[in-house]
Amino acid sequence: MGKILWLASYPKSGNTWLRAFIHNLMRPPKSGQTEAGKGVDINDMNVLTTGDSLAHWYRHLDPRPPLAWSREDVAKMRRGAQLAMVASKPETVIVKTHNALLEARGYPTIHMDLTAGAIYVVRNPLDLVISLADHYGVDIDKAIEVMSDPANGGLSDGNIVFEIHSSWSTHVKSWTHTPHPGLLVVRYEDMLAKPLHTFGGIARFMGLKVPRERLDRAIELSSFKNLRQQEDAKGFQEKSLKGSKFFRVGKAGQWRDTLTSAQIDRVVELHQEQMARFGYWPLDAAAKGIGAKGA
Repeated sequence: MGKILWLASYPKSGNTWLRAFIHNLMRPPKSGQTEAGKGVDINDMNVLTTGDSLAHWYRHLDPRPPLAWSREDVAKMRRGAQLAMVASKPETVIVKTHNALLEARGYPTIHMDLTAGAIYVVRNPLDLVISLADHYGVDIDKAIEVMSDPANGGLSDGNIVFEIHSSWSTHVKSWTHTPHPGLLVVRYEDMLAKPLHTFGGIARFMGLKVPRERLDRAIELSSFKNLRQQEDAKGFQEKSLKGSKFFRVGKAGQWRDTLTSAQIDRVVELHQEQMARFGYWPLDAAAKGIGAKGA
């Protein structure tokens, strides 16, 4: 029995992109299947990875319908659910999580004795808030408020159990404040700008030695263009009912043309400490003059 490799991030930070890459890297094409369009089906990404909030991991612990479970019930069951995940495969099990690395109702969200390591994806909150607004079906001012709420979390819907997101800053700090050989932190922006370096580092961290052409192919098949084409063709089961598209823009820096000066100031005011740790503050030269404090 192995342990869990966590794929962790705040919502809308690139976790699904990371999962698509891992699937396309670890599931080579079938014989004769080399076309760019033959990558992993975005609605079939529970073959190699799973999610820690999927209700089926908890059902053996409480016979009631999942919608009857309280937040405290879920908090108590997380260890049993994670034990079930570990027992589901003889080797390391790869698990997506949007939970902050905190305690909820006195119980840890992530059980470290069951953990092999983690890949954490961080994204500039100035861009993230735009994606969150679309995902939640709210305006940007409300999304800024939600992203700064220490009580923020995902709701149960019968298939997904309650999640503990907290604020963006708390989430990022909870996973990344202590360096560890078993933790790889990657920036969404580097996944875009330096894909070979960034995704190659992810593969090495996972102990995967793959030929360069296979790495290149996995990166291409996991590109935003290909993922968006799949969503346009057949939809994506993880898309929020309130959002327009799951794979919406796939760019960095959109905040410069979307956020007002007041909105930029507010995000920076709330999250400057963690932004500075990852190079998101001070704002770069291209952003000077648009109203951010200190720019």
